[in-house]
Amino acid sequence: MWVDTHCHLDAPEFAGAAAAVVARARAAGVTQMVLPAVHGASGEAVRALAHALDLHYALGIHPLYVRQAADDALAALTAQLATHRADPRLVAVGEIGLDFFVPGHDVARQTAFYVAQLKLARDAGLPVILHVRKSADALLAALRRVPVVGGIAHAFNGSLQQATQFIERGFALGFGGALAYERALHLRRLAQAVPASALVLETDAPDIPPPWLYATAEARAQGAHTQPNEPAELPRIAQTLAGLRGLALPDLAALTTANARRVLPGLAG
Repeated sequence: MWVDTHCHLDAPEFAGAAAAVVARARAAGVTQMVLPAVHGASGEAVRALAHALDLHYALGIHPLYVRQAADDALAALTAQLATHRADPRLVAVGEIGLDFFVPGHDVARQTAFYVAQLKLARDAGLPVILHVRKSADALLAALRRVPVVGGIAHAFNGSLQQATQFIERGFALGFGGALAYERALHLRRLAQAVPASALVLETDAPDIPPPWLYATAEARAQGAHTQPNEPAELPRIAQTLAGLRGLALPDLAALTTANARRVLPGLAG
């Protein structure tokens, strides 16, 4: 059994097809999927999908959506969390964090939203799902001020030292399609170096497609298109991690499932 700890099945790429996407995932052995929200309306969408398709979800405001967020967005999220806190399908506050990679975003506003959402997670006793892009040190600094019960550092690609600091704070690290690229040498070394207890798997569907779904520039010139990533790709992505760690696939499935349920306890229920 596999757990996809991060997929966006409310994305436009899956409009009207989420049930078929989930069916393909389950046929491939991916039995649990977590749908993180990226803004308020997304929160309602992922909650509805989770209840309709027997999935789990998280509520939060993504750092790249902070710029267009309304002034009352945090108040609305607070109300959402209060309303749905007892929902067994709600497993985290997320996707939240900081993105210092995409230019033109207000770092101060991102930081204010991130810290406010950490406080909401702390007060609710929920783990968080973190967006980490060129921002690991700033994320950790805020976690030292506002500690939470842990969670997942999604698509982590920082240093081993930074990884260790997240792990010490109760976080697992999400590995996905990027790991399957042969040139992802730093990411592969990181996946080998961190403790086995820190490994969880994710697709970030429809994003971060593995190489077999990605159309190169040459292929695009011939009319090919990159295919959307799906949770059904998770077992094939996992083959790379299993090889790096010297594990049989069933053992990796059991390990990463147990890790996901530890850092997102709502999955165990």
